[in-house]
Amino acid sequence: MRLIGEGLAAVRGGRRIFAGVDFAVEAGAALVVRGPNGAGKSTLLRVIAGLIRPEAGRVRLEGGGGDLGHEAHLVGHADALKPALTAVENARFWAGFLGGGDAGGALEQLGLGGLEDIPAGYLSAGQKRRLGLSRLVMARRSLWLLDEPTTSLDADGRADLADLMEAHLGRGGIIVAATHGALGLAHAAELNLEERRA
Repeated sequence: MRLIGEGLAAVRGGRRIFAGVDFAVEAGAALVVRGPNGAGKSTLLRVIAGLIRPEAGRVRLEGGGGDLGHEAHLVGHADALKPALTAVENARFWAGFLGGGDAGGALEQLGLGGLEDIPAGYLSAGQKRRLGLSRLVMARRSLWLLDEPTTSLDADGRADLADLMEAHLGRGGIIVAATHGALGLAHAAELNLEERRA
């Protein structure tokens, strides 16, 4: 499997954000996207996911089992939780939406065991982030698109996320992560969008 971006350009709000973006990420590898605020990191992830049509260029996934949209998990800035629902109710919603998965097991794996019946609105910011990330383990997808995934996570949370990412790569998955900080991935390639600003 291989994720390829060729000559990508994107426009948001009537202005071109980046142009001439090329990358290729092999199975079992990660690409870390860097750049200052406004450089287009989140936009690039949305282009890869198929949520934004690029102004130019194309993205394709070679050797995957389905189209890009079905092969990808996009975890954005927002944790996509309903505050009035409990942690496990939120997880069960995502499991159903994504086509199955063990909601309780995912919460346990993300360090939320014992908090299943707490409304998401009462969880700390780090616990909400872990709950949002639980989607990654509930339904297997070959491509993870992660936007600032370590936001609100403490040192233990960042270490747990690094372990999850390394396990995903070990199974032949691909990760594209937009971040300002360290992710704990030993051999990730980097793409600096500041160099591609239009």
